[in-house]
Amino acid sequence: MKGKAVAIIPARYHSTRLPGKPLLPLAKIPMIMHVVERARRASLISRVIVATDDERILSAVRAHGAEALLTSVDAQSGTDRVSEVAALLDSEVIVNVQGDEPLIEPATIDAAIEPLVRDSDIQIGTTSEPIDSVEDVFSTNVVKVVTDGRGFALYFSRSPVPFVRPAPGLTLEQSLRRDARLLSNYRKHSGLYAYRKDFLVRFARMGPSRLERLECLEQLRALENGFGIRVVEVEHRSIGVDTEQDYERVKRLIEESTYD
Repeated sequence: MKGKAVAIIPARYHSTRLPGKPLLPLAKIPMIMHVVERARRASLISRVIVATDDERILSAVRAHGAEALLTSVDAQSGTDRVSEVAALLDSEVIVNVQGDEPLIEPATIDAAIEPLVRDSDIQIGTTSEPIDSVEDVFSTNVVKVVTDGRGFALYFSRSPVPFVRPAPGLTLEQSLRRDARLLSNYRKHSGLYAYRKDFLVRFARMGPSRLERLECLEQLRALENGFGIRVVEVEHRSIGVDTEQDYERVKRLIEESTYD
């Protein structure tokens, strides 16, 4: 099954909350290179490309011996950058690996790809992971996903979905804190996507949908246009680096452990 997909990692320099984060050092190498190395270790990935609109990121990635391509400054999102590079390739399956996930498990990347390998009708695969804290349930930075009995996404939201009816006289938060078992009803969306290339190019050309605009979640565009998203459950907890606090946490985890 080796060589089924190409991983494309979108990376931009001008992050609103943490400018220059792809180049922030983790164990003496840029964050983006940790993502590259993790993607390289996925068994279903044959090639890894960083897609960026910034010369500094391009130069840094190439200096570390990895492949990078400069994308248009007109790209409005990471998906647009991934689609632009994907259009140049002949791979059937493209994986969008987030550039701010330096601890992503290679097995998680494989898990997103596997549904497309098994079923030619599936156009998008992604993953979800457990939520362990009440804070994450209510955090708008943690995207929650609910699925049907076949594992296809019903909805993605920044709100606590599904709504678990609280015990009498309690709020939802109080119920979750009183009974930690209720947390098992919630799944975090990992933010990783495997696409069939032709669909990805088509998807990037679709206009933003109503719910996508409301939630600021691109994946809702696919659901609103009638395309199923297969969600594979994984156990590894990912940590996205969006803030200085996230960066310090990931930096500590990487520098205190052996990078395997």
